[in-house]
Amino acid sequence: MSGADPEEILAVLIVGAGFSGIAMAIRCRQAGIGPIRVIEKGAGIGGTWRENTYPGAACDVPSHLYSLSFAPKTDWTRLYAGQPEIEAYLRETAERHGLTPLIGLETTLLGAAWDEAAGLWRAQTDRGTIRARAIVSGTGGLHHPAYPDIPGRESFAGPSFHTAAWDHGADLDGKRVGVIGTGASAVQIVPELAARAGHLTLFQRTPPWIMPKNDRPIPAAARARYRRLPVLRRLERARLFWLHELRALFGFTKVSKLTDQAEAIARRHLKKAVPDPALRAKLTPRYRLGCKRVLISDAYYPALQRPNVTVETGTIARITRAGVATADGTVHALDALVYATGFDVTGGFRRVEIVGRGGLRLTEAWADGMQAYQGITVAGFPNYFMLVGPNTGLGHNSITAMIEIQVRHVLDCLRALERGARTIEVRPEAQARFVAGVRGRLDDSIWVAGGCRSWYLDAQGRNTTLWPDSVLAYRRSARRARLADYRLG
Repeated sequence: MSGADPEEILAVLIVGAGFSGIAMAIRCRQAGIGPIRVIEKGAGIGGTWRENTYPGAACDVPSHLYSLSFAPKTDWTRLYAGQPEIEAYLRETAERHGLTPLIGLETTLLGAAWDEAAGLWRAQTDRGTIRARAIVSGTGGLHHPAYPDIPGRESFAGPSFHTAAWDHGADLDGKRVGVIGTGASAVQIVPELAARAGHLTLFQRTPPWIMPKNDRPIPAAARARYRRLPVLRRLERARLFWLHELRALFGFTKVSKLTDQAEAIARRHLKKAVPDPALRAKLTPRYRLGCKRVLISDAYYPALQRPNVTVETGTIARITRAGVATADGTVHALDALVYATGFDVTGGFRRVEIVGRGGLRLTEAWADGMQAYQGITVAGFPNYFMLVGPNTGLGHNSITAMIEIQVRHVLDCLRALERGARTIEVRPEAQARFVAGVRGRLDDSIWVAGGCRSWYLDAQGRNTTLWPDSVLAYRRSARRARLADYRLG
């Protein structure tokens, strides 16, 4: 797409070309809302699934559920799709719906300010200014690497990089490789590296709960049936949705009997996979399942038992030119160092200055923590919408289901603008009521009461990331924009 036309005023500017941005753009076009434009800081379509290209990267939600219901793919090759297939799906979906000419790649949003007199947003990008009546942010949270605060990190002499910024030019074959972190990325990358490295040292602070994955190829005959009989694909998607949704309905978001049952399954998985009692003790979590992200893998535990793999549980004191020094004085000599330390989920909102009505900055509105009505709109920021905003992430089901609900809500608001309203802005009392309800439900949630510290929590220990209930509950709450909760101008 060529540079922005400085004279054009968009109906909607969509930021991000991942799942959220693509879904929003498709639905806007289907609803006849335009002109629209999508800007994407990366060089291609795909969002999280274009950024994270480390070996072994894959989804932990089944493929037929981790896709848009209105843009289905019948020929997923595996039950759990890998990164290349998901990235290709998003790119092909955008092409199939005619979005490619509307997407400005390698265009970074630097900031946006509400122009009260003109009744529109002025978005500053590294390619110029874009004017739009509304902005929809679909930037996601799993692409800004989070690095640990370890002394000496810059001193390491060999190649070092984060899983989200994988150095495909680094030669790791036969080398001494260190991996810091034991979250979702580590569980996927460790089996891949263990098969290539001369020796792999995994630096573990906290062991994760791991459930069996039971991944497998989807046979060609099944893919052909899904193509010929779309009802079978829809039934499979519904089956998978309810299989995951029942976890929340039966108490997954709390410490409950389901917690005990799930922990029993995970312990059996660990005991069966790791016969060595000493190693098994290292890998046994000391917090409740669900407090951190629950991981799935059949390859992680076997990889840790390879003769060329060491699990180091000592506290890291510093990083040196030669490797990693632990608190007991041991220096683990390394040729390469990989950070599997997750993402700065909330930091993305701080990187772009959003200025609303009366000069109010979003960072100021969130001085007491991120918060939004239905996770979508914020008082003081007219015609500004977020997808996968505060407290709309999930620990039990597919985030695409939440995205579709939010897109529908935003469309209701955009239609109000199409019908002649100049602005639509959530009422402060509606936002406060919603936020109080969410925080009340989080007080005794598994993420607070489960005995762990996770990236779900902000600096004040408050969960501003996850939705504390079922997808069905969110659908009831957010699928329609209640105009009584909004102020139309």
